[in-house]
Amino acid sequence: MNYDGKIEPGHASGEHDAFAAGNPLDGDAAQDRGMRRVIVLVVVAALLLAAALWFVLHKGGADDAAAGGNAQVPVVSVVVPGRSSVAGEITATGSLAARRPMPVGSVGEGGEVREVRVDAGDWVEQGQVLAVIDRSVQTQAAASQAAQVEVAAADARIAQSNLDRGLKLVDRGFISKADIDQLTATRDAAVARVGVARASLGQLRAQNARLNIVAPASGLVLERSVELGQVVGGGTGVLFRLAKGGEMELLALLSEDELAKLSVGTEAKITPVGSGKTFIGQVWQVSPTIDATTRQGTARIALKFDPALRPGGFASAVIESGTVVAPMLPESAIQNDAKGSFVYVVDKDDRVHRRAVKTGLVTANGITITSGLAGDEKIVVRAGGFLNDGDKVKTRAAAPAAK
Repeated sequence: MNYDGKIEPGHASGEHDAFAAGNPLDGDAAQDRGMRRVIVLVVVAALLLAAALWFVLHKGGADDAAAGGNAQVPVVSVVVPGRSSVAGEITATGSLAARRPMPVGSVGEGGEVREVRVDAGDWVEQGQVLAVIDRSVQTQAAASQAAQVEVAAADARIAQSNLDRGLKLVDRGFISKADIDQLTATRDAAVARVGVARASLGQLRAQNARLNIVAPASGLVLERSVELGQVVGGGTGVLFRLAKGGEMELLALLSEDELAKLSVGTEAKITPVGSGKTFIGQVWQVSPTIDATTRQGTARIALKFDPALRPGGFASAVIESGTVVAPMLPESAIQNDAKGSFVYVVDKDDRVHRRAVKTGLVTANGITITSGLAGDEKIVVRAGGFLNDGDKVKTRAAAPAAK
């Protein structure tokens, strides 16, 4: 069999045209390659997105962990107080009063007030007349008694003359010894009546002198309770009130502990309310008793006279109470509860421990600690109210207090 043959010209031309138009297999391959590229790009994008998400999630978790760790270990400010020399001062308040008030009233039989010579706020001298009482009746009575003295004196002179004549006659025998005795007794009685009359006159004059109201000592007139025309007597009451020597005092109220630190002669600075002036005084008496209700006593601080010191006014006092060497802490470091005052001390492992303390002087720079601290401890200055014994903390030095 002959397999050779002629190739149809037309057939050959058709195949040539088909190849010229493009191979279908090559088109599919190109399409596959495009798809693969798209898939690769999608996978790469997915990986990048996953990496980014992982980074964000892990970073947020680390931040949360850090935040959680910081929340569990609080940061507190601490201070090492050391020991300071503090000039002891006690601050107190109280009322001003006359140190030696003197009530003055009518000491005589009294009468109508004819003249008032002083008023509240005046300075008077000892023996000065404060008010004049009507004495017209008493003056007449004294004049009458003066006349009685003259009558008695005249009777005494007559009796003495009779006795003298009798003594001359008794030697001649004209009168007896008994008559002389009678004349002597008459003379003695007349002389005695003169003494009685003079004593009565002196009494009346003394009573008249006591009618006027006078100052028993030099001082400042604090009150006047009498007016012109008023009838006064022994039971009228206080007509004037004086401050002896003008001296004032502050009745400072203090606690038992504060009173125990004071002694007579301690210096104090007094500032009356509404006055910019400060007066220097001295404690002259410390109350020997304590009020059972308020648990307070009184320190009496003597002050010299000054018009700015008004009895009944209110004033503050700063009293010296010696020098104290002790640790000093700001008020924020000291906590209080039913068991008393305490602070938080940070140990070497940065854990806080409660320690009971006793407070002392309160100053502008802080509060002294009289017992419970040596001064070389780390003390929590702030946030102590949020801590518990044994808590772990992070410490940082507290900023120095502004002065």
